[in-house]
Amino acid sequence: MSAPESTPGLTLPAQSAFGGLPVATGSGRGVVASERAGLDAVRLVARTDGVAALAERIQSAFGLELPAGPVRVEGRIAGDAGKPIALIGIGVDAWLAVADAGSGDLLDLLRQSVGPLAALTDQGGGMAVLRLTGPQVRAALAKLLPIDLHPRAFAVGAAASTVAAYIAVTLWRLPDSGAGNAVFEIAVGRSYAVSFREALAYCAAEFGFTRE
Repeated sequence: MSAPESTPGLTLPAQSAFGGLPVATGSGRGVVASERAGLDAVRLVARTDGVAALAERIQSAFGLELPAGPVRVEGRIAGDAGKPIALIGIGVDAWLAVADAGSGDLLDLLRQSVGPLAALTDQGGGMAVLRLTGPQVRAALAKLLPIDLHPRAFAVGAAASTVAAYIAVTLWRLPDSGAGNAVFEIAVGRSYAVSFREALAYCAAEFGFTRE
């Protein structure tokens, strides 16, 4: 049997992981979500006994310290108009690197920067990220996540790999918004985005949930 013919030049359009879903639940804006579409994301795992060398290379390339635990730190991509890059501790000798869309090919950049010091896995196409804020964001997330999000326990820059409605997620806290509300970003596997959004909207409905 001959192989099926391919279609030259066929390109599938990018689609939102949350497209087609209701944008609001309940009334009000107690919890406001916005999709961080197009993020580049790469998982780094240090080679055996190579953390010190990897940390030195990361410092040289991006001007930031490699997180030693569940922490998010931010640096800049040299030569790319100072665009930000963040590293998030997600496990033992493992990190998630995240950069805004348009920052170039993050995987290639890290290959050039850290070379053989870490195993790199592209996560961008398989990950969906929501930014969450609003005056009731902590109250809503408290019903969804089994971790303490009080400011004393989860300060700006804190991160956690946990579960939400039986779905594996990675969460980190950004600086508060201008309105003084806490700001979180939460990453979930793209194939679980619909289920996660439904669970989040259910937990936030009493406060008013909207996605911008």
